[in-house]
Amino acid sequence: MTTRIKAPLIAALAIALATALAAGTAGACTTTIGVVMSLTGPAGAYGQAGAKAVQMAFRDINKAGGAAGCTLAADIRDAQTSGSVAVDQAKQLVDVEHVPGIIGGIISSVTLPILTAVTAPAKVPQISPASSSPTLTTLGEEGKTNGIFFRTITSDALQGVVAAQYAMSLGYKKLAIIHVNNDFGANMVREFSAAYRKLGGTITSDTPYNEKQSSYAAEVTAAMAGKPDALYLVSYPVDGATIARAWISQGGPQKFLLNDGMDSAGFIKAVGAKYLDHAFGTSSGTEPTASTAYFNRNFKAFSKLDPGSPGAVQSYDAAAIMGLAVAIAGKPDPAAITAGIRAAVDPKGTPITAGPAGFRKALALIKAHKPIRYVGVIGPISFDKVGDITGPFRKWKIAGGKVVTTGQVSTAAVTKLVARLGN
Repeated sequence: MTTRIKAPLIAALAIALATALAAGTAGACTTTIGVVMSLTGPAGAYGQAGAKAVQMAFRDINKAGGAAGCTLAADIRDAQTSGSVAVDQAKQLVDVEHVPGIIGGIISSVTLPILTAVTAPAKVPQISPASSSPTLTTLGEEGKTNGIFFRTITSDALQGVVAAQYAMSLGYKKLAIIHVNNDFGANMVREFSAAYRKLGGTITSDTPYNEKQSSYAAEVTAAMAGKPDALYLVSYPVDGATIARAWISQGGPQKFLLNDGMDSAGFIKAVGAKYLDHAFGTSSGTEPTASTAYFNRNFKAFSKLDPGSPGAVQSYDAAAIMGLAVAIAGKPDPAAITAGIRAAVDPKGTPITAGPAGFRKALALIKAHKPIRYVGVIGPISFDKVGDITGPFRKWKIAGGKVVTTGQVSTAAVTKLVARLGN
């Protein structure tokens, strides 16, 4: 059947197209990037914020003119905080949809199987915004990632050392540990424990737990042996809240040291703010930039979520770098995009900030074959040979039901501390 379009409509469409092109909006073609996030399950709060941040970054690049003239789109899949589900979703994206890049996962136990079973064998670039396991570094050093893996969060090998120093400065000299029984939890605790003992601390117990249990009373009972000063809880908001409530109800000291993922309004609400006045934590930090200010001004209006939501800033940067890499590659080709990821943060390039104005500048420079350096929401980004970034870290506490920053630990300070402890 032939459909006739009336002349006035044709004229209107022509005007709309001309207006769009003049405004620098993306063209008719679409480049779709796969996004595997934990939208549900224990890490659902991270994934929901992360997915929104990815969408915002792509929106901003599209407003600036798109990547290589094409609209960027995100095909978002729910990993359900499950490695097997994540692999199935990633396989569909890579093998069926033929996406040229993957953003995700959020947590290491999801990211690792995606990397080893899907993206590394297929040589499809992957950027994780929040997976901090040292195992990812080891895989890169062993040549098992095919050079396609990057992350916009610091490794737990570093966070564990910073957390140990923070614990000692708080006077927490005897700690019980409860940690999630997966790669993330085990690695975080290993690095923390080595540093904490070298600094003079005593670990009274180390209790792993399995996710999604209805009760953690047994684990809490085991952890309370030895009369610790406080509890170091390495967890996710949902399970972490259940454990913290059990710890409090069984008479444990209401003093906590928490990992980055526990920087969560949901965790605070579920436990009760009045029980968390002596709860402290560490997170991958930021060095405030113009990108930080842009994100803080605009994310809530876009997503209805707080810009401080765990994983949000790192996800925006992961998506921005992926989108700029597509623009640098000039085509949706995995190998070219992988090279483009490093080129997007070229130390010799012109500094680029987040938002449509910054990306418009970037696209003009890319078109002129000039180098760029994306300065992210988390600060200046530089990938080492295995795709890792270094520092800084943020120290925080819970006060009045909100997370409050208490200090920053610079990259240089982390390097010095690691050298001193020999970690």
